[in-house]
Amino acid sequence: MSPRIHLPSGWVTFVFTDIEGSTRLAQLLGPGYRPVLREHRRLLRHTLAGTDGAELLTEGDSFFLAFADAAAALTACLTAQRALASHDWPTPEAAPRVRMGLHTGYAEPRDGEYASPEVHRAARVAAAAHGGQVLCSAATARRADPLPAGASLLDLGLHRLRGFDDRERLFQLLAPGLERRFPRPRTADAAAHNLPTQITSFVGRELERAELRRLVETYRLVTVLGAGGAGKTRLAVELASGVVESYPDGVWFVDVAAVTDPGLVAFEIAAVLGLRPEPGRRMVDTLVEYAAARRMLVVLDTCDAQPAASAEVISRLLAGGRGVRVLATSRESFGVPGEAVWRIPPLSVDPRPDGSESDAVALLLDRTAAARGGRPPDPAEQADLRRVVRRLDGLPLAIELAAARLRVLSAGQLAERLDDMLGTLDAGREEPEPPPAEAGWSGNQQDTVDLVAAAAGISPPTPATRAVQRSASERHLTMQATVTWSYRTLGARSARLLRWLAVFAGPVDLPTVQWLLDDDPLDPLSVLVDKSMVLAEPHASGSTYRMLDPIRAYAARRLVEAGEEQSARDRHVAWSRHALQRAHLGPDGRPVTLSLYALDPLAGELRAALRWCATGGSARSGLGLAGGLDQWWRSGGWPGRGGSGCSGCTAGSPRPAR
Repeated sequence: MSPRIHLPSGWVTFVFTDIEGSTRLAQLLGPGYRPVLREHRRLLRHTLAGTDGAELLTEGDSFFLAFADAAAALTACLTAQRALASHDWPTPEAAPRVRMGLHTGYAEPRDGEYASPEVHRAARVAAAAHGGQVLCSAATARRADPLPAGASLLDLGLHRLRGFDDRERLFQLLAPGLERRFPRPRTADAAAHNLPTQITSFVGRELERAELRRLVETYRLVTVLGAGGAGKTRLAVELASGVVESYPDGVWFVDVAAVTDPGLVAFEIAAVLGLRPEPGRRMVDTLVEYAAARRMLVVLDTCDAQPAASAEVISRLLAGGRGVRVLATSRESFGVPGEAVWRIPPLSVDPRPDGSESDAVALLLDRTAAARGGRPPDPAEQADLRRVVRRLDGLPLAIELAAARLRVLSAGQLAERLDDMLGTLDAGREEPEPPPAEAGWSGNQQDTVDLVAAAAGISPPTPATRAVQRSASERHLTMQATVTWSYRTLGARSARLLRWLAVFAGPVDLPTVQWLLDDDPLDPLSVLVDKSMVLAEPHASGSTYRMLDPIRAYAARRLVEAGEEQSARDRHVAWSRHALQRAHLGPDGRPVTLSLYALDPLAGELRAALRWCATGGSARSGLGLAGGLDQWWRSGGWPGRGGSGCSGCTAGSPRPAR
């Protein structure tokens, strides 16, 4: 620096600039980097040092300047960024992305330099910026009057700069010709997480939290599986919020339901971490390099929206560094090495050993009180509330929706209306259009992802895609939308099996499913289990399979819409008659006298079959079933029990035989 340059004193605005990713750019361009660096210096000297700024240092790709006027410093930075953006670089990849930071503080030059902590603060402000971004401190914002024409300052909040104990309020310069959306500033904030803040209290699941925490501490990839509305996201966030202190480099929540293109999964994660693409490099490579030396937990939510792409990025992250752990939620597993799969159970519907209410009832009580303006349910409603949670199979989303209905219904009225489960739970809510094969995009990092995707040559969403982005966040507004989210991913055979399984009232074994379809069901049944739409429950004698009641209600509705109800329920009636006949036979195939309990396991299926015979099936088949149950009813002392739960299915029904 020439000694003749006048250095301002008093309130001085310091400006630091450098090229983001300069090392990578130099590797990419090779010998071509030198002319790009030279042209970058020329433009900055013309627009920065060529104004009222005093150039103190130029080293490599960095500039350090001092201004006597804060407004002039911001104007110079704006002019410089516009000049860089509009310049005709050899290729788009060769365009340097320059970050700029400003801070104003009291300083006096000595021997042609400033020995002041204000200089270091300005350098930290610049280090927090991204390429193409201009950040300034609150001190600069206060003194930058007037701002350049058309410009404004966006308050980015308080941030802790590296090396400083206090927090600095940072502002971003906005103006025509400048990029607007950037990841969060690169600062050393103590709260290294972005976990969503929950509005409602977390109820129960003490055992599940302890078990899941043990798995996360043991395995580097834990996938929480469960049906839609099972509470996967809520449990994962609750767990992650309790382990933030264990991960010095942060706990980061990423919603994959947001992603419309498989290639954007890495971009969505990078946007959360504050990363931007580097010239000539895949985003996943930048992401892996960043994570390699860090100890952090990544919570990937709703990975079933992009399962293959999520699996690829997870595998790369885990292979790139031992300090990274992933907690994923999905309706199906990834099948990658090292994955620990944990299926979230429904909320318990049975009272606790100490006599207190079950988790499911506790949740319904809590949400009902909120729905009724803080008034808890009447103690006389307790029995009906237990009926409700049992009918809902302890599914948290269904319980939340049921609580909303208790604004206008008593618990008894709600329990009686749950035969039409979807109609009752979804009443009063607009049904969002089911999302297409690609899920919608998320909100928080949306503009950032758009920009970095465009930089990588990936087209941003079209207006039509934007119209369905809301579907991702609305998928839990109704039970219909929740199950549709999974149903749309099924193939024809799996979807048909789900619909036909709705005719069963309870669990079934593999031979029964095979009898229902008259075909080998293993492949489509495996798909339904993998996608958490059917629960597989192992026993010593073999696994049984069942659907949660809210999913069964959805499948039954689809069965009717597909025009298959008559065939499926007639097939179920035939199975019921066959099962009843077998119950009358001993191991040697000879008739036996039925015991009191012989038909109890079949009671639910037989009632469902009788109900269908009375309302839409064959009266002759119904009479055959009723006759086969005569001894059971008499031995139980229930001569009229056959009509319980199936109006009109007694032997005296006047329906004509078919």
